[in-house]
Amino acid sequence: MADTRRQIIFLIPSLRGGGAERVIVTLLRHLDRKKFRLRLAVIDMREAAYLDDVPDDVELIDLSCSRVRYALPKIIRVIWRQRPEVVFSTLGHLNLALAIIRPLLPNGVRYIARETSIISEIIRSYSLAGWWRWAYRSFYRSFDCALCQSVYMRNDLVDNFGFPAARAVVIHNPVDIELIRRLAAEQVSTGMKSETGNGTQPLIHLVAAGRLSHEKGFDLLIEALAFCCNTSLRLTILGEGPFRGKLERLAQEKGVAQQVRFAGFQKNPYPFFADADAFVLSSRFEGFPNVVLEALACGTPVIATPAPGGVTEIARLYGGVRVTSSVSTEALSAALLSFISQGLGGAPIMLTPILIHKIISQYQNVLIDGVLPKVAEHAV
Repeated sequence: MADTRRQIIFLIPSLRGGGAERVIVTLLRHLDRKKFRLRLAVIDMREAAYLDDVPDDVELIDLSCSRVRYALPKIIRVIWRQRPEVVFSTLGHLNLALAIIRPLLPNGVRYIARETSIISEIIRSYSLAGWWRWAYRSFYRSFDCALCQSVYMRNDLVDNFGFPAARAVVIHNPVDIELIRRLAAEQVSTGMKSETGNGTQPLIHLVAAGRLSHEKGFDLLIEALAFCCNTSLRLTILGEGPFRGKLERLAQEKGVAQQVRFAGFQKNPYPFFADADAFVLSSRFEGFPNVVLEALACGTPVIATPAPGGVTEIARLYGGVRVTSSVSTEALSAALLSFISQGLGGAPIMLTPILIHKIISQYQNVLIDGVLPKVAEHAV
């Protein structure tokens, strides 16, 4: 009997410990095997934190390159050799590179880009930002479909880079709530419960997670912690990145080094989320912050800046999130002081395990028939 399943090749730069990698692994776990044959092509397999999470029935293609540009000839060969129905790529540089080489790739294949951030915000920090803007406007429209995680992200792609609105769709990231809750229950020492307060004022444990880089705003959070002048606050930051040394020095300069712990990358961050009194998202901008949904899945309330992206969509849809008045040290510190005195308040958390099935269904419709969900005020 002929195999009628659609062959999908997922392209991703790495399997390191980022949100984009976690989303792809979640898709690979949940897509219907009766409908799809799945392959995963990875450009750089070094430090592949999520390798063990890739399902055994997914064919892994190791492109063994250190950068996207070095992998382009191999990507071309793989696509010509495999002739899949769909090529699904994720992350900005890889997406743009694939769009540029589209004329060298076979016709009859649908090319789908999954964006992970707000392009106009990302390229502000690039040298030759004007060239990047031109390249996105000139080449990105060669994709058959662009998947965005938030309405803000989609509008940025359509309005600022001329991507056809009919081919830009909003689908929130899949979050495996049941798996997260199982992992959160694992016996992992987070160190949060080992330190006690002075007897009259219990400690308040905050957790934050993400790449230690400018856009995540951890400097704003450390400054807000210092501004609170409250020694009962403890902050654990999960993640690695180029700003770690700078952030450690900032904590020293602000006099809160004893209150801030840098716990590094954690493959299973969920026990940390579950043990915390609140999760804090201090980002300057975000595409769609999975960590907010993951913290909510652990039953932990969230304090978040109104970062351009999906934060306000999450707060409106799921509850359990206090959005600060602005992306600033002052607004974060005010929210923290309010949390200390009053708790989070507001709407209860509304996450349910069925959430992932709705989102996977939307992905499957796009992968099978190119059926794009109607773009409304929000997805899901």
